[in-house]
Amino acid sequence: MPAAGAGTVAAFDAGYDAVTTIVARKRRLEAQIEAAAAESEFTATTRRLCCLRGVSTVTGFALAVEIGDWERFTGGSIAAYLGLVPSEYSSGGSRTLGPITKTGNKHARRLLIEAAWHHKASYRPGKTMQARWALAPAVVAARGDAGNRRLHHRWQVLMASKKRHTVANTAIARELSGWCWSLATMD
Repeated sequence: MPAAGAGTVAAFDAGYDAVTTIVARKRRLEAQIEAAAAESEFTATTRRLCCLRGVSTVTGFALAVEIGDWERFTGGSIAAYLGLVPSEYSSGGSRTLGPITKTGNKHARRLLIEAAWHHKASYRPGKTMQARWALAPAVVAARGDAGNRRLHHRWQVLMASKKRHTVANTAIARELSGWCWSLATMD
C-alpha cells in the first residue's frame, strides 16, 4: 500500500476511534442523566415536558432544572425570559421589530430551538410519544397532544407564507416555551 493510502487509513482509524469513544461517553452521560431525572424533585415536571415532541428526558430535565420555578412566569413572559421575543426599535410613531433579544437563559433557549425543529415533520404519535404520555397524567398527555398538533400546524402556516426556516423555527420555539410552561404549571 502506498504511503499516502496508509496515512489516510491511519487518519480514518484515529477519527473513527475518537467518534466511537465520544458516542459511548454520550450514551453513558445520558443514562446517568435519565437516572437522575427519574428520582429528583423535577421528575414530575420532566415527565410533563416530555409530552411534547422534541423534548426527550434529557431535554425535559435540563429545562426543568434551568427554569426551576415555572410558577413565577406566565405563558407570555416565559418567552421573554428566554430571549425568544423580538427586539424593538421605537422612535416617535414608528415601531420596528428586530431579531430576538437573546437575553436570559442561553442553554434553555438552545434546547427549545432544537426541540422546535421536531415539529416541522408531519405529526403522527408513535410508540415513543405514547410511552411518554403513559408516564404523565392523562390531562397533561392530552394537552401535550394538542400542543404538538398546534405547533405542527404553525410550521405549515409559516412555510405557506414563505418564512425562512430559521425564522419559522424561532417562532415555533417561542410558542413551544409557552406550551412547556402550560404543561409544567397544570394542576
